[in-house]
Amino acid sequence: MQASQPLTTSQQIKQTSAASERPRAPLGRAISFLGLHKRAIAVAYGALFVATLAQLAVPELVQNMINAVTRAFRADQLLSIQPTFARDLALHAAGETVDGLQTTLNLAPSLLVNAALLIVGFAIMRGLFAFVQTYMAEWTSQAIAFDMRNMIFAKISRLSFSYYDRNQTGQLMIRATDDVEKVRLFIAQGLVLAVQALLLLVATLVILFATNWRLALVVVPILPLSMILFGVFGKISQPLFAEVQRRISTLNTILQENVAGIKVVKAFVRQQHEKQRFDVATDQLYEQQMRVSRTFATLFPIIFTLAQVGQAAILYFAAPQILGGTLDLGSYQKFNLYLVYIFLPLGQLGFIISLMAQASASSERIFEILDAESEVKNKAEAAIMPPIQGQVEFRDVTFRYFNSSAPVLKRVSFCVQPGQTVALLGATGSGKTTIINLLPRFYDVSDGAILIDGCDVRDVTLDSLRSQIGIVLQETNLFSGTIRDNIAFGRPDASDDEVIEAAKAAAAHDFIMSFPDGYQTRVGERGSTLSGGQKQRIAIARALLLKPRILIMDDSTSSVDFATERQIQRALDSLMKGRTSFVIAQRISTVRNADLIVVLDKGEVAAIGTHAQLMETSPIYAEIFKSQLVEDAQPAS
Repeated sequence: MQASQPLTTSQQIKQTSAASERPRAPLGRAISFLGLHKRAIAVAYGALFVATLAQLAVPELVQNMINAVTRAFRADQLLSIQPTFARDLALHAAGETVDGLQTTLNLAPSLLVNAALLIVGFAIMRGLFAFVQTYMAEWTSQAIAFDMRNMIFAKISRLSFSYYDRNQTGQLMIRATDDVEKVRLFIAQGLVLAVQALLLLVATLVILFATNWRLALVVVPILPLSMILFGVFGKISQPLFAEVQRRISTLNTILQENVAGIKVVKAFVRQQHEKQRFDVATDQLYEQQMRVSRTFATLFPIIFTLAQVGQAAILYFAAPQILGGTLDLGSYQKFNLYLVYIFLPLGQLGFIISLMAQASASSERIFEILDAESEVKNKAEAAIMPPIQGQVEFRDVTFRYFNSSAPVLKRVSFCVQPGQTVALLGATGSGKTTIINLLPRFYDVSDGAILIDGCDVRDVTLDSLRSQIGIVLQETNLFSGTIRDNIAFGRPDASDDEVIEAAKAAAAHDFIMSFPDGYQTRVGERGSTLSGGQKQRIAIARALLLKPRILIMDDSTSSVDFATERQIQRALDSLMKGRTSFVIAQRISTVRNADLIVVLDKGEVAAIGTHAQLMETSPIYAEIFKSQLVEDAQPAS
């Protein structure tokens, strides 16, 4: 199948905005995605309509066959009466003639053959159109799943960091996979069955009333009972399925955490503990799924009981008509066959309810993501950030994390001139990482402002701001692919020479060339085939390739040895001339030559100055130097 093109970001935003203006049930919103594939839907449901018509024609042909047989049998019986005068009396009483009966006998074989051929023809036609309907419904559902997953991925990539602070990775993954699949299955199967059931019910009721309205009235009371049953079980089952999805998310989260942290689990001999956690989550999922099973185990017998009661009632009320001669055998058989088309949707009711309840619960979870508002987003009038010169000012910045009353930063103010290297020092929890997270607007300040070249970072677009800031985070993240792919992640169009130049500047070129495949060496999932220091140097090269005007280094040399750190530091000293850089480090060798050192204490600026100045004027800095960093101190180069 050739998947449809993903929606653009603007289309997604418009659709989300429209949805918020006109609230609808989540499942209804999911079904509205069919409007993106109108041609395929027209073909699918057009084929369904034709297949249903072919199905409805069969009972009429069966009636013709039965009537042809019964009339031929009756004609043969009347013509075989002896003597002749007795036959003539019988024919007169029956209102028949010898010629007429003979014609009936002669035509019976051809009528049977023609009816049989028509039944076969309609069966073939129904099969062909049912194939088209099934294929196109599946195609459409896969296309919708494609669109939904792209929208979810695009939305997740745009949400602010605070959203990830409140939601687990496993839960987000399950919504983009299992929840989308539940919606897809309903659109591909449940919705088609529901439409087919509606067509069969309406058309069959019309035919039944036209054929024998007295018997049709016997069937009518069953339908409201079925609809009530449909609604009751739908309301009961939807929260049950929602809980199933929540427990699947919990299970998935535990699995994801253990796979990602398998080294820690083994190192601390916690396999048994983690297995018990997984067992508990599995048991809870099993219990919830059994609740769902018990619910539907109750539903199906009720549905089949209704169908059996309906058939018994029809037989009871049809018997007097048959015995009275007002209902012939062919008409009764036709009525019975059409009755199957009434009870068939009832038999599918449980399956439809199951798919609908699952899709409803899953679509609600999907639109929770699609409707989520990013706390950090572009203003309507946001401008493009001009080329950055490098002046950075924190002006009375206060910051609180989501739903937290205690500020992490309190009225932080300092100014950095273009080309200066700024070192951020302080105890754990002092706010160093928060400062560098605020600079590229991973979070927005609670109070105050951050200005770059005199421009508030909230007044420019996120992309134009972040594209000019190079970042090396404390936790190194590499992507599956080659070393070259990872270095050129921010600039896929970079030449090989540019990639090599960045690698050399990060002291990564030599160890890269020691691999048999060089820059084409595959790094494995999250860089699992590389050491911590190697991953960190590749991450530094990735940032340097952007040639950023502002560089953020979050403890970026913490996983390298002293010799490698000196190589990186010398390369950075040369490369960062004329660029503004922020450095978080635990080694004095990486900060003693900084142009400006900002010492943080409990979210406040405790001191600002150079190494020499702070050693004389700041007790906190002197304490950090003596208690934490003196063993790493190196002579200034």
